Amino acid sequence: MAGILFIISAPSGSGKSTLVNELLRLVKGLEFSVSYTTRGLRGSEREGREYHFVTRERFEAMIAAGEFLEHAEVYGHYYGTAAHTLEDAATRGCDLLLDIDVQGAVQVKEKRPGSVSIFILPPSRQVLEKRLRNRSMSEGAVDDKVIELRLQEARKEIENSPVYDYSLVNDRLDDSVDHLSSIVLAERALRSGGALSPEEQRAVAIAKICSQRSGPNRKLRAILDTFGQAVAN
Repeated sequence: MAGILFIISAPSGSGKSTLVNELLRLVKGLEFSVSYTTRGLRGSEREGREYHFVTRERFEAMIAAGEFLEHAEVYGHYYGTAAHTLEDAATRGCDLLLDIDVQGAVQVKEKRPGSVSIFILPPSRQVLEKRLRNRSMSEGAVDDKVIELRLQEARKEIENSPVYDYSLVNDRLDDSVDHLSSIVLAERALRSGGALSPEEQRAVAIAKICSQRSGPNRKLRAILDTFGQAVAN
């Protein structure tokens, strides 16, 4: 069943890009939606691979023309997903993967209620801070104020993560990739309506562990405690 829309969100520095790259490598028939942004290139990024890099004027013109499925302004830069991407992927017999923030995910869920949302959690505030610092050092621009701002924003995003269909903690890479892949395979299998193979049964069992549809994730409380604020009941 082609045309399933998978939404992945995570705080900056959670290792989401690595997970997405592994998911695309392992799972066939899944296309990555290249979003538009007004921020500059980072490190080894290339135009048309991680993002379509455009000017603020061009982005705002696209907003006015109604060309986005979702868009948001984050840290002073616009990010957005072109509305035609899902239909284009379905035409090619593929599902679509969106790597977007919480604001964008809410917009997409409202427009596409059948989409599948997945939130990637960092193991703790301390681990996330270390990852942010390491990334900043590799880019040659360590800024304590920027790091603290991202940590504050991460707490807000994690507090909103219970609205997602699934969540997983990105602690051990192999396990995280396995869980993420299982969610995609499980959703495909369950929507196909056919008998489940042993591999699909395994994927469904793992996806159920990550599911937030039946109630709050207990791991979420422990993670939020490291940020100094527990999740509300």
